[in-house]
Amino acid sequence: MEGQFDLFSALTMICGLCLFLFGMNVMGDGLERRAGSGLRTLLGKLTENKIAGFLTGLGVTAVIQSSSATTVMVVGFVNSGMMTLKQAINVIIGANVGTTITGWIVSLTGIGDGNIVMQLLKPSSWTPVLALIGLVFYMFCKSSKKKDTGTILLGFATLMVGMETMTGAVKVLQNNDGFKDLFLLFQNPVLGLLAGAVLTGIIQSSSASVGIIQALTITGAITYGAAIPMIMGTGIGTCVTAMLSAIGAKPEAKRAAMAHLLFNTIASIILLPIYWIVWGVFKLPVLDMPATFVGVAVVNTAFKIISTAMLLPFSAYLEKLVCRIVPSSKGEEKKVELDERLLATPPVALQQCGNVIREMAEVSIRAFKNGLRSLNDPSPELAESIRDDEGLSDHYEDVLGTFLIQLSSQRMSQQDSEEATKFLKVIGDFERISDHAVNILESAEEMREKNLAMTEQASREFATFSAAVEEILDNSLKAFVENDVAQAFNVEPLEQVIDKMRDKLRNRHIKRMQQGECSIGMGFIWSDLLSNLERTADHCSNIAGCVIDTAHHNLNVHEELQAVRSGNAQFTELYEAYKEKYALQ
Repeated sequence: MEGQFDLFSALTMICGLCLFLFGMNVMGDGLERRAGSGLRTLLGKLTENKIAGFLTGLGVTAVIQSSSATTVMVVGFVNSGMMTLKQAINVIIGANVGTTITGWIVSLTGIGDGNIVMQLLKPSSWTPVLALIGLVFYMFCKSSKKKDTGTILLGFATLMVGMETMTGAVKVLQNNDGFKDLFLLFQNPVLGLLAGAVLTGIIQSSSASVGIIQALTITGAITYGAAIPMIMGTGIGTCVTAMLSAIGAKPEAKRAAMAHLLFNTIASIILLPIYWIVWGVFKLPVLDMPATFVGVAVVNTAFKIISTAMLLPFSAYLEKLVCRIVPSSKGEEKKVELDERLLATPPVALQQCGNVIREMAEVSIRAFKNGLRSLNDPSPELAESIRDDEGLSDHYEDVLGTFLIQLSSQRMSQQDSEEATKFLKVIGDFERISDHAVNILESAEEMREKNLAMTEQASREFATFSAAVEEILDNSLKAFVENDVAQAFNVEPLEQVIDKMRDKLRNRHIKRMQQGECSIGMGFIWSDLLSNLERTADHCSNIAGCVIDTAHHNLNVHEELQAVRSGNAQFTELYEAYKEKYALQ
């Protein structure tokens, strides 16, 4: 019977809501993966400039269709040191505007029946086509990008079907006086704001809350007078996700979440009394008019834009306020760490992994060069710094290995998956380089304890050998940090030269021992030193090989390196140049 809202109507509405939320989530995940490196590039352009940060937040949220997800991401960035609080506040403000895009997409559902053009504009007319295309892409295409495109289309189709289901289920309430009376209560600004905040706090998505309000407009019970305060409340309710995410985080991350809450709360505190005056004094007829799909989208966008115009110029004061509310803890860590919140955004998580691995690489190579210095510098401070760097490198490997394994379980594009594999390989090589640094230090300490020394000839030969190893370290670091394939190709010829040098140096030292110029004890240490330097060069070769692998989408480093060595004119030319440069006298 018309106007009867029974158990089955309620179940249908719940089903529509579930499809709507699921579709929004699937579409957002697909868009995020499809954006991939583009999202990473966008975030890499962050500056202290308010407008740049604002546009970044707007753009990212428009892509992933969730201000809550963007804000949680930002909390993770701040917690891991990728972003300052000042940058975060500007991005969060931009995210509040970016989330309005979903409302405009959903408003297409409200297009009425009319001529053939209007019929074609209705999502119900073309959503089945998108669903079919999405299914074909997802099930029958091997390309990860096409599968992601299929996921986006299927998510969009599910979202629209969910909205149609919800509107159809609640349509019977359009003549229900009790339902209309309920929403008359929400014309009270305070009650309306609380209703919007509670609804959004429960489902943790302001976009979904606005979508639900849009669906309920089909009943005619929601007036603009009720919709406006409810939409104000959705801004406060959506902060729940970020606040929960900040539990256990560093003070800077808690400040970012608090900034999100304060921005939306302050905007509502300022605008709600203004609305109350307009509602109570002027009694504008439009406030008693039934809201529409498009009308709700307009109100949502207007509220977010007005809030931004009011508060963006004062973001520096907002930063000071949150710093007072959330003070710094004593002994607050400044070291960059990896934050599990970043796992939800694989492209950005990989960017941060790259940053941390570059730090690890610099620590390991610094340790190795200091290890070489320790042969002539007996200072305890130098020895302590080498061991500290080796311990730090071990810590980096543990943290990165754990994080990358967790990241590998996430759905990623093929390019990101290859990047994660490269990172997993190189962290072991960088860690082993720091181990060799400690081995060299121990050899230096053994020489001093046993009062041993290299001969003058051996010292000259070792200086040439160590210079070659230092160059291959610098070349491999540059190739990795800059992802420079051309520089990576320069590593392998030098590694081959170093292999030949090691064999020559061993043979020469054996002759010196036979002639009585060098002791057997020094011979063992000499052999250890050569092995540590040559193995370090091997690790440099592996690192360069990983860079080449990723560029050629081939995970077999030995196959790629073999191709570099055999029948390659450039390799031969470089090999001869390095051979001449590091010729032993």
